Amino acid sequence: MNISTIRKIMTFGLILGLCLTIFGKPAFGAGNAEAGKSKAAVCTACHGPDGNSTIAEFPKIAGQIPGYVAKQLAAYKTGERANAIMAGLVLAMTEQDMLDIDAYYAQFEGSKASIDESELVAANRGQEIYRHGLSQFSVPACMACHGPSGHGIPSRYPKVSGQFKEYLVAALTEFKSGVRVNEEMNTIAFRLSAQQIEDVALYMQALD
Repeated sequence: MNISTIRKIMTFGLILGLCLTIFGKPAFGAGNAEAGKSKAAVCTACHGPDGNSTIAEFPKIAGQIPGYVAKQLAAYKTGERANAIMAGLVLAMTEQDMLDIDAYYAQFEGSKASIDESELVAANRGQEIYRHGLSQFSVPACMACHGPSGHGIPSRYPKVSGQFKEYLVAALTEFKSGVRVNEEMNTIAFRLSAQQIEDVALYMQALD
């Protein structure tokens, strides 16, 4: 085995370890989509009846990987994630409620997004970051965890394709500033400039 091959294996191992650290184990057990339909009624005003929000401030959660929405709801309930509106909504939710809502929204297909022709140059810059990372700043490729098409990896890494650019920018900016706490994502986002965050968020929005 030559040195080049060894380095590739070591790099893959580091990226895989990074992803496992960021997202950890899948949340809880299984949910019931039918039961989740009525429980998700409180979510529709912001996220839409099928999880396809039409307001950039609120993320699309349709077709998200199983377990991810439940994990985020649990984080709001424990205070791990801070949001006054979400904290109030999850206060009375049980673990099973979260799983059922998760299953309900996971069954829908996420809506597609597009970008303007004037944004292609920025999107190409974002593509470079998403697919190759920034080795000079020790930033790994986003697709190592989120997949080449941004669909995530079931039970592990969330879907980012088609998500609102504005929401992705807000999330990465919160990681960068430390408002949203995750040690590895805080480190990665801290190494990105505001422009690089805008570029990679735009590219993720355009992923189908």
